[in-house]
Amino acid sequence: MEMAMEMEAGEDGGGVDVISDLPDDLLGEIITLLPTKDGARTQILARRWRHLWCSAPLNLDCRGLVKHRLQLPGVVSRILASHPGPGRRFRFDIYDFTGLGATECVLLQMNATMDEWLRSAALCDLQELHLSYCLWYRVPAPISSLSTASLRVATITRCNLPDSTAVQGLRFPQLKQLTLEMVSISERSLHHMIAGCPALERLLLDHTFGFRCVRIDSLSLRSISVHVKSSGGNELKFGELVIENAPCLEMLLHIDQSGDHLHISVISAPKLETLRYLSNFTKISFGSAVIQGLRVDSPTAVVRTVKILAVDMHILSLDTVINLMGFFPCLDKLYIECSLHSFQAGPTNAWRRRKQMNLIGPLDIPLKTIVLEQYRGTKSQNQGQL
Repeated sequence: MEMAMEMEAGEDGGGVDVISDLPDDLLGEIITLLPTKDGARTQILARRWRHLWCSAPLNLDCRGLVKHRLQLPGVVSRILASHPGPGRRFRFDIYDFTGLGATECVLLQMNATMDEWLRSAALCDLQELHLSYCLWYRVPAPISSLSTASLRVATITRCNLPDSTAVQGLRFPQLKQLTLEMVSISERSLHHMIAGCPALERLLLDHTFGFRCVRIDSLSLRSISVHVKSSGGNELKFGELVIENAPCLEMLLHIDQSGDHLHISVISAPKLETLRYLSNFTKISFGSAVIQGLRVDSPTAVVRTVKILAVDMHILSLDTVINLMGFFPCLDKLYIECSLHSFQAGPTNAWRRRKQMNLIGPLDIPLKTIVLEQYRGTKSQNQGQL
């Protein structure tokens, strides 16, 4: 009988509303995962849903909220005023409001507005923040209210962070992930910011400048990614990364494959397992041993912790690959990315050369996977196969 009633309900187009029977906490989590507009629209689904949007953690992504950008501040302010909090995510891009016609006066006004937003009750206990500003104006981003104890993820892009006590005083005790993209910041302020994140696990510096050297001394970091800004302008450019003490570091990702030179020095990272990319532009040292331009300067030095290695080669050289395998004798996966014309034919890459064959026994490398990017199976490429 119950099954027949359910079938009849389904034929009428309504069906059985199983979702509404879920607990409020679970429905609130579902609403929080929805885009901002869709989350607010759940209030019209049924009487059961009307109170849920206001009680669910707020997910406020300002992209696409309005058709006309001048309406955006008013809409955001009304949303924040109508929601009691707490906040889960907040994303605001200054271009959604100003477009390309921003003036310093407009930016200063937005500073005050954004400061008010970030201090509102609706964004209390905020966990994720994405703030995109306006880099080419010297107006600093509104950072006085960024130091939120509840933040887990922070992404700050296209802005100037002044060398001030406000920046150096930022504290994020629970922050797990920090991304600085196209940010101008001094070396001193950057070090203070990293030191103010005692739980930080992932750090991404993408086209960030205003400093020459970053020194990492962190008990929590597990992943570091860097992408160096190309040369240009008079700003101080990121040129050196020193891993002084990172006992939990597992991944070191140098995203540039063929960009500006960066010197990486690893002093203490006993759990480092993934290294990407080594290239002709990379200089990386492990203690006194140096790899520069993919050449290892010490035939006896080894790093046994690295299991995954990615290299970018302009010209594939089997001798170079073998030397790197000897330096990292515990490799499990090796990724080799080359241009279409970098697999050279001839004796340079002939695997049958006695010199290379004799190395395999002594090295005893547990390598399981080799990936050749842009492989086409041509004769010249096949002569370089491992």
